[in-house]
Amino acid sequence: MTDLIIPSPGYVNLEARWDVPDHPNHAFVFCHPHPEHGGSMDVPLLEGVTRTLSARSVAVLRFNFRGVGGSTGRWSGGIDEIDDVAAAVATARMWYPDLPLVIGGWSFGGATSLRWIARDREDLAWVGIAAPISSALTPPLPPREALPAASRTFIIGDRDQFITVPEVEEYAAAVGGHVEVIKGSDHFFFYRHERVGDLVADAVAGAVNAG
Repeated sequence: MTDLIIPSPGYVNLEARWDVPDHPNHAFVFCHPHPEHGGSMDVPLLEGVTRTLSARSVAVLRFNFRGVGGSTGRWSGGIDEIDDVAAAVATARMWYPDLPLVIGGWSFGGATSLRWIARDREDLAWVGIAAPISSALTPPLPPREALPAASRTFIIGDRDQFITVPEVEEYAAAVGGHVEVIKGSDHFFFYRHERVGDLVADAVAGAVNAG
């Protein structure tokens, strides 16, 4: 585990952490849930998924969005947070330029990372854990025409409090994505962190193999 500071636009410094196995074969930038509702890089789901990814030879970069934990700056409603995603990706590419890179996140983090892909026209593979299609708390996901072609995996519980499986399936079909449904799980995936981790790791490996 290596702690670091990532500079982000607006004179913001982001608290970040690498979890790196002995012989990583790919890297994953992992974005946390909503900053205004307890989200941080240290929430249990991110910790659990990171452990699973590390055990499967994935180097994981987590970071706190601006205004969270040790990160400077202030919450901007999900707008400037896209710059934080861009800064984290640039850091991952600098540290491991020869590793295939995948990006994703949980809830707000999943939505914001996909919005970064659309803004910067990046073709990185993406994994979204319970990413809200449309929410009063998070800007909506981008339309199909804004997204370059790439591997995309949506992970959703069939008891999610904020989004339905049909909504996710409809959006995923429109953007060429694949949906994994975890039966009996809600938005927080209690007692299912290992299962979520396995699905993320499978998606990362599949995206790398496809490339």
